[in-house]
Amino acid sequence: MRLIALPLGPLETNCYLVVDDASDEAVIVDPGADAGRIQDALAAEGARASAIWLTHAHFDHVGAIADLLEVEPLPVLLHPDDRQLYEHATVQAAAYGLMVRSPEAPTSPLAHGQTLSVGAHTARCLHTPGHAPGHVAFWFEDAGVVLAGDALFKGSIGRTDIAFGDHDTLLRSIREQLLTLPDETVVYPGHGPATTIGAERSGNPFLR
Repeated sequence: MRLIALPLGPLETNCYLVVDDASDEAVIVDPGADAGRIQDALAAEGARASAIWLTHAHFDHVGAIADLLEVEPLPVLLHPDDRQLYEHATVQAAAYGLMVRSPEAPTSPLAHGQTLSVGAHTARCLHTPGHAPGHVAFWFEDAGVVLAGDALFKGSIGRTDIAFGDHDTLLRSIREQLLTLPDETVVYPGHGPATTIGAERSGNPFLR
């Protein structure tokens, strides 16, 4: 499995391409901006996108969806508790003085515990609300990787001083859904560098 990180847009949101080595099937996780760069990265990998997976629906994670779907229709997977945020992506962006195109409606609801596939690899959807009500993480147990969105960062955690955020809920999500993963699991967050579950369990000041 290949994992390509693309920091995109003014907030440098990490979009991830998860590519199966055998089939070159790929999923696009959190395409926040710059659809052209995403398409170029897919072409460079010789990969074919089969779906868009969303950890949550803040504008900086969904901003390229409309442009991507103009090129190729793809299923968009989102937890239903984030549907309201998704439908107001343009309003969210305007609050930051930015513009995004309104994304097409999501086509497939995500659920906690759901198993998703990319070629021969499977991911477990983990509902991790707090930063957003429908926030999820994607755990590839076989690869030892979790795409954690904006729940957990290197040395930090997601913001909750925003609409629909809740600090206690976020801490509970991290402790019950993420810190229970093996220490060696590599955490790929929505912003910033990768870390590991073990490093955050032992050293993250927000989790003490």
